[in-house]
Amino acid sequence: MATITNTDPSTLTKKDFVAEGDVKWCPGCGDYSILSSVQTVLPTLGIPKEKFAFISGIGCSSRFPYYMDTYGFHTIHGRALTVASGVKMSNPDLSVWVVTGDGDGLSIGGNHTMHAIRRNMDLKILLFNNRIYGLTKGQYSPTSEQGKVTKTSLMGSIDRPLNPVSFAIASGATFVARTAAHNPKHLQETLRAAAAHKGTAFVEILQNCNIFNDGAFAKYLNKETKEVENLFLEDGKPLLFDKDSRGIVLESGSHPKLTIEANDGKTNKFITHDPKAEDATMAYLIGRLGIDEPSMPTVMGVIRSVNHSSYDAAIAEQEAASIAKKGEGKLESLLFNSSTWTVGDEVTANK
Repeated sequence: MATITNTDPSTLTKKDFVAEGDVKWCPGCGDYSILSSVQTVLPTLGIPKEKFAFISGIGCSSRFPYYMDTYGFHTIHGRALTVASGVKMSNPDLSVWVVTGDGDGLSIGGNHTMHAIRRNMDLKILLFNNRIYGLTKGQYSPTSEQGKVTKTSLMGSIDRPLNPVSFAIASGATFVARTAAHNPKHLQETLRAAAAHKGTAFVEILQNCNIFNDGAFAKYLNKETKEVENLFLEDGKPLLFDKDSRGIVLESGSHPKLTIEANDGKTNKFITHDPKAEDATMAYLIGRLGIDEPSMPTVMGVIRSVNHSSYDAAIAEQEAASIAKKGEGKLESLLFNSSTWTVGDEVTANK
């Protein structure tokens, strides 16, 4: 249970969002960095402390609400989005954040995640992706790479992995971003952008599970490879990486395809990043790089950010219109109107 003692947003600090008690994750887990970054960002948003709620499902990541000194709810497996949707619908002035993992959010709860995204509920979804079920000690997850040997795939997983960014864009997401736990500065910038978005903000956070899937994203961390394996997106800037020596171009033809070309510094042939483009085709293509196309760098940053009406706002408008037309309703009138029934020895309609 959170104890709200300081609600003035102008005086909030990181400490105001740190709950009492020990944090119980494995030493070296990427969750620590994410927790610290969230607690760093929240005081900068200008939102009173009592207006935050954190909702989670099941998994290592989903212990998150215990460590936040805010309102929160640790729900059941895969159901964080349903509870969060209800929280937001009932309390439209809350800033509601959902913390989930690749198993919780994309397997058991995949259907709920998809519908929350397509409805554009005003929720901030943080999906921790370590490509493994860590809490249950190392089964392969929807994002595990093909051939992954685990306790439930002794000969290697035959599943094709799910790309969370592709999933979100295909579900109609209005805000999609990717960042990594090992890069707190970039992570915090991404969290601020997500917080500012009105509607569903879906953020995939790459992280390491050093117990059951150590090195899952090592090539993005290693000094020798990170320059050529990461492409950091900037609105209005060309897609360049490897110290701007190479970039991404769109091949002409009947099917859109992205390739790498050297940057001679003279021609303007590289794709310019436009996260606000209504057509999601390019966002989908660049979201696949690296994860689905290992020969290409993985894009980091805000991939898509467009403005659409949110589901909760539309519901509020309908409710206001109904009240304006019919007046405030009464629960008793709803429960005991002509469409209700009394069940006894005989079924009799109340008329």
